[in-house]
Amino acid sequence: MALDLGSSRPRAWVPGRGLVLDTRPYGDYGDCGSDGGYGDVERPVRRGRIVDPESCGRMLGRIADAALGPDRSDSVIVLSHPVLAGAEHRNAARALLARLGTRHVVVLSSARAAAAFAGPREVGPLLVVDMGAELTEVTLLMNGLVADARQAEHGLVDLRGLAPATLPAVLVRTVLDMITSMWRQDRHGAIRGALRRGPVLAGGGALRPDVTDRLAHRLGVRVRLADDPSTTVVRGAGRILGSVLRHRSASPEHPGRAR
Repeated sequence: MALDLGSSRPRAWVPGRGLVLDTRPYGDYGDCGSDGGYGDVERPVRRGRIVDPESCGRMLGRIADAALGPDRSDSVIVLSHPVLAGAEHRNAARALLARLGTRHVVVLSSARAAAAFAGPREVGPLLVVDMGAELTEVTLLMNGLVADARQAEHGLVDLRGLAPATLPAVLVRTVLDMITSMWRQDRHGAIRGALRRGPVLAGGGALRPDVTDRLAHRLGVRVRLADDPSTTVVRGAGRILGSVLRHRSASPEHPGRAR
């Protein structure tokens, strides 16, 4: 199972079944709140990070039961996390997933997952712009590895009170400021090369043409969108999961089929 906890709702992807969870905000998971994932109620994930491990563990158990069934001894889970999430968050995520009884856990950044979905065979510099509910991230990848990244701890939820014509300008300004900051510290022309290839846009903000069109105009480049940017990360994690499963099935040490 590939899993993206996100800031507004969890999303899960299973080989052979595709997207199996993309409809229930955190508020619909019992002890995880009741407002659809927004507001002041307690939620296990905020700003892309696990803030209530106990509640999050119960939620992950319910997701795993529905997506993988009760016997998970031969299962593999790939979980994405914000690119600048610290070691404490990553370790907490691994510990929670280990309790599910799975055979193998892979934790990777959401930027690498988005890049895997956008172009798994691409080499060279790639810019990933993820405009989510509570986080906005810009990541420079070099041959699949994170070379630089910026993060703003606000997203679409924080901009809900703005006038319709103002929101795109504020969000695009946030993205441009991060790209400009990275450009100033780039001594090898990687940002310029990544912009020439076209940034990959992901997250709920990429569903808005008023945002994507403005961003393309201000950057003076084409931008690249998946057919559903809000699920780019989990589907990219699904592609990485597929690679992990193929590698394991080809290894003599792991003759069994993982799911």
